[in-house]
Parts: sequence; structure tokens; C-alpha cells
Amino acid sequence: MIRVLIADNEALMRAGIRLILENADEVRVVAEAQDARAAVEACRAHPVDVALLDIRMPGDGISALAEIIRHSSRTRVVMLTAFGEEQTVASALRAGAHGYLLKDTGPRDLIDAVRRAAAGEPVLAPQVTRQLVEFRARSGHGSEAAARRIADLTPAERDVLRLLGTGLSNAGIAAQLHLSSGTVKAHISSILTRTDCTNRVQAAVLAQEAGLLAPGGHLDA
Repeated sequence: MIRVLIADNEALMRAGIRLILENADEVRVVAEAQDARAAVEACRAHPVDVALLDIRMPGDGISALAEIIRHSSRTRVVMLTAFGEEQTVASALRAGAHGYLLKDTGPRDLIDAVRRAAAGEPVLAPQVTRQLVEFRARSGHGSEAAARRIADLTPAERDVLRLLGTGLSNAGIAAQLHLSSGTVKAHISSILTRTDCTNRVQAAVLAQEAGLLAPGGHLDA
């Protein structure tokens, strides 16, 4: 059973997400919160596998993210965001978010995202990923440092990192590169160690910063 916290200041948004998730047999919503403080307290009071946090909630979603990660290493935090929030999303990822979803994500994609987050896979809404890539391309943020961090990766590891940067799951990467899931996991473990990333989402952002993805979210040729 995947235990989920929904944190958003809009009651209608929380109700909609709950309704969607309750249609998945293996997902259970164990708590709701309307602000950052309540979200942190809920994660302390309940065992939460996946926390869905509004990035703009009262009290600051990123502050709640940091507190939850500090006190609950088991909880995967996925930020709920809107278009045009690239800089805020980048801050959330640096703070340790496991990914980000648009608030208008469809029911099937939302359930799949919760499953993937619970399994430890990155959850990256493609539309937001494209925005983030373009934002970083315009600002040049971290590009030189990121290039140095991936310099020692093998060609196979770079291929895996490129696809990880697009938000693909392990199965998706394996299918694209004609590898086994075990081999993909091994490559990702090596990538995290070599690049000093603490999780897969930070590695995905690194791929974007290093220019492995072209603006628009597509892989470079």
C-alpha cells in the first residue's frame, strides 16, 4: 500500500486529487494539509510514502519539503506546480524534491506518478521539464560546472543520464537503449556516485544543466 499526503491550500484541489487516487487499489490517502506547517506535522503523525505538496502553499512549499526530508527519509516529495514557475521548481529540486507535476495532470498520469515516486523513480512532468531546460539555457545557470561533473561518465552512462533527464522511467530507458532494467539501475547508481548527486531527480536536472538535452526538452542529436 502506497500512503499519500495531499497538501494544497485549495480544498477543491485536494478533493480532486483524493478522488483520483482512491480509484487506485494500492494507493491510500492518509492525510491532507492546507499549509506548510500542517504538511510537516502530518508527515510526522503518519507514515507517508509520497507527499504531494503545492509549491506555492501558505508557509512555503519548499520549506515544508526541506522539513519533511529532514525528518522522514522514507517520504518521497513531489511538488505540484503550474506553468511559469521554472525558478521555483529549480529551487525545489535543489532542496531534494523527488519531482514535479502540473496541477492539471490527468488521472492516469497522476496515479502512475505516485507509483513511480514510491518506487524511487523521478517524476518529471514533460511540460515543466521543457520550461526548466529553456530557463536554464537562457540563464546559463550551472552549465560549466555541470559539464565538469559529467566529464568522467562513460558513453553508456551519458546515454542513460540523457534519457533520465527527459523523465523516463527505468523501464522506458531500458526500452530505448535495449538494456535490461538491472543494467539501467547499475548505470544510474554509478552516475549518482560519479556526479555526487543525492538522488535521481538531481541527476536529471544535472543532465539538463550540462546541455545533454536541447531546449524544448528533446534529446540532442
